[in-house]
Amino acid sequence: MDENQFFREATLRICGSLHLRQAMEQTLEYIQGVVPADCLYIGLYDPDRKVGRTLIHIAPAHWPRFPETLVISDEAQERLLFEWSSKPKFGLLNDIREEDPAFRDLLLMMWPGNASLLHTDLELDSRRIGVLLLAVEGRHQYREEHARLMSLLNEPFSVALANALQHQEVLRLKEMLEDENRYLHTELRNVSGDTIIGADFGLKGVMEMIRQVAPMESPVLLLGETGTGKELLANAVHAASTRRDGPFIKVNCGGLPESLLDSELFGHEKGAFTGASARKRGRFERAHGGTIFLDEIGELGQAAQVKLLRVLQHREIERVGGTETIPVDVRIISATHRNLEEMVRQGTFREDLWFRLNVFPIMIPPLRQRPQDLPALVDHLIRKKTKEIKITRPVRLAPRSLEVLRRHPWPGNVRELQNLVERSLIQAQANPLGDLVLDPDPGGTPSSAAQPGRARETEIPPLDEAVARHIIRALEKTGGRVMGPRGAAELLGVNPSTLRGKMRRLRLLQEARQIRGRP
Repeated sequence: MDENQFFREATLRICGSLHLRQAMEQTLEYIQGVVPADCLYIGLYDPDRKVGRTLIHIAPAHWPRFPETLVISDEAQERLLFEWSSKPKFGLLNDIREEDPAFRDLLLMMWPGNASLLHTDLELDSRRIGVLLLAVEGRHQYREEHARLMSLLNEPFSVALANALQHQEVLRLKEMLEDENRYLHTELRNVSGDTIIGADFGLKGVMEMIRQVAPMESPVLLLGETGTGKELLANAVHAASTRRDGPFIKVNCGGLPESLLDSELFGHEKGAFTGASARKRGRFERAHGGTIFLDEIGELGQAAQVKLLRVLQHREIERVGGTETIPVDVRIISATHRNLEEMVRQGTFREDLWFRLNVFPIMIPPLRQRPQDLPALVDHLIRKKTKEIKITRPVRLAPRSLEVLRRHPWPGNVRELQNLVERSLIQAQANPLGDLVLDPDPGGTPSSAAQPGRARETEIPPLDEAVARHIIRALEKTGGRVMGPRGAAELLGVNPSTLRGKMRRLRLLQEARQIRGRP
């Protein structure tokens, strides 16, 4: 066989495609005309992890199947390390039975007992990058001339393997980038564009604490009732920190099922469980170099608290189904509406986790404790909601609405106010010429969450509010009828036209229609 022609023809096939399997199938087909070969195998060996990884295995269907990852025993590891540390060379193994027992057992897992093997370590730029094996059924099939011919192809095989590995890495990084883009686009759709209303008034003390802690790396714990805007303030801490250019990843601890918690927080490897069709990066890995916001941290179960504590202590994670330890550099911001200190006393929240999270607590006051912020909040929410609902006409707030809002206890805080504004805007479209009425307690029903020591019934309401309630009670008694026998005008002792005028001024005509429509 002309060695130059063999080298040229084999090299054209070895380097003919970035898809390694396609190139190796063409190469094996050519080599079989010169060297005995039923099988071609290319693999990687990681001595630190004691595992081998199969890249290419082309063999007859009745031969043993190669596992994608092969765990190496300690005895076989010693033999491989000895060969790995020696100078790269081709070797012949014409009878597996002649090997020592530990290494023979490993070979019989992968090859027929009567196979002959021809192998070499692939090296590029003085760096060992893999191993190549040819195998054929039958003992004593290889000779030194076969090894000499194959030694000519060491460099082309090494170049092809290095190119294929780099190509796979590019594809992996591209897939990771696409996955990251999909995730961040989803997150961006959920990010609130709100500004912090009340930063100079009711939240002045909170903002001062945020300015103090933001440049640090210390964990921050945001405490406050539901709806006080903890996520918005967590965003403010991140935006004012040195990590502002890094990711801001939110985790709703109360919304994660226990069965999916590990996968969501730490990611998983392909095949780690049913449905894991691809590798997935977890929230901590995505937050690397930035901030992770653990919302409703008090909802985590005991098992999840242990895993979270380990991440906070060692700053490293392991994906589900993986063995690699991945370092993570994240800043922790957590939030809860629950009393964690009381939960620690009751044994439902770990004390060591509490101490790690409670480095810099910030208490966010409820809306009822900062009524001075209501005018700015209402104005901001009206502008925001009219844009969302696509209301183009100017919206004017009805007189005395702010006084009504100031007396309300706001158990749902800013979120309740936001819902009230949106609901009132939707209802106001039926009467586009009227002012916007904001009443969190329509009909004057006493609030179950009234402020301590202040019962709604004992308050003296504004005159218009008292008149409106009186008219509504009369309408309810008459089934919404205004005039005629047993109508509201007769019941109240006023002229029907006068009553209709008052109802129009107090925005009660829609209320009368609703009462008439009740069964």
